[in-house]
Amino acid sequence: MNERAVAGAGLATPGEGRSAVQGVAELLDGPRGRTPRMRPALKGRQKAAIIVRLLLADGAQLPLSSLPEHLQAALTEQMGSMRLVDRETMRAVVAEFQDELESVGLSFPGGIDGAISMLDGHISTTAASRLRRLASASGKADPWERVAGHDGERLLPVLQEESAEVGAVMLSKLSVDRAAALLEKLPGERARRLTQAMSRTARVDPETVRRIGLALAAQLESLPPRAFETGPVERVGAILNSAPATTRDSVLEGLRESDPDFAEQVRRAIFTFAHIPGRVPPRAVPLVLRAVAQDRLLAALVAAGAAGGAEAASAEFLLANISQRMADALREGMAEAGPVDPRAGEEAMAAVIAAIRELEGEGTLTLLPPDAGAPVDAPPAAVA
Repeated sequence: MNERAVAGAGLATPGEGRSAVQGVAELLDGPRGRTPRMRPALKGRQKAAIIVRLLLADGAQLPLSSLPEHLQAALTEQMGSMRLVDRETMRAVVAEFQDELESVGLSFPGGIDGAISMLDGHISTTAASRLRRLASASGKADPWERVAGHDGERLLPVLQEESAEVGAVMLSKLSVDRAAALLEKLPGERARRLTQAMSRTARVDPETVRRIGLALAAQLESLPPRAFETGPVERVGAILNSAPATTRDSVLEGLRESDPDFAEQVRRAIFTFAHIPGRVPPRAVPLVLRAVAQDRLLAALVAAGAAGGAEAASAEFLLANISQRMADALREGMAEAGPVDPRAGEEAMAAVIAAIRELEGEGTLTLLPPDAGAPVDAPPAAVA
């Protein structure tokens, strides 16, 4: 038996697959009901140390960091205590390990966190939260994996409400991309305080970091599951996008009187035909017009022109940012179409907005940010 055969056998196996790391974890944890073929004097952790030593010597990249920390520590301590292993013992360990890997047709993730991740979308969020809390009681699961499993909308309040030092620790434990995305959503002063606090985390010991992770994980998992995928601002904005202009203006006026801050957030979430010049890049106009049925497009342009004001400016913006030949053809079509019923005109303009939102959702179009300085009941300024 070539001792290097274990590298190939351990990294790609039949059936559902079983990695060398999973096999090493079982050796570290002890026998699982099988009668070991090795001599009794050789323990599971010693076998694991031999396998890992061989794989590393062969240049294999083992994701040992995916093991629970107590198993990583046990493996390291075992390797540190061992000296020489005779060739016959080494070959016997490799043969047993290879046979065990090849005999497995199905493997499970190992640990409650892995099982929850595998069943994500198949079990309720309430059940998943309860199971995570039970897992945390064992003291073996990494709490930061549970923290990182929450979306940004759940993590953002932690950065806003907890101390700067706790927020700095959390940012340090998240991936660079996620940390940057969260910082971008914070007010400038708060973001600066958090980044400054990161300079004071160099001397924080691992056990303190773990306790912070456990506390944050428990706090996040104690929150009730959300009934809606989007927040109230997005939901109100989406409803008002489809409402007639008179209804939209009346609702916004009432919101401005009762809750100015919420009204401003809703105004920024609203995107109607009148907002097109301030939100759609001029170079994207041809793409938008191609995504709208010709009869709907003509009806929207006619209705916008008849409405005047911001709607008429939006229609001119669309016509000004396409080729002269296409603009002339649309103007001729508008003249032939004649007047449009106001209700049909509203529906046609909504169809244009729906097409823009669909392009945005596909990633084909990136909208410009809304003008934060515009009044609540006014559309953004037109783009020249």
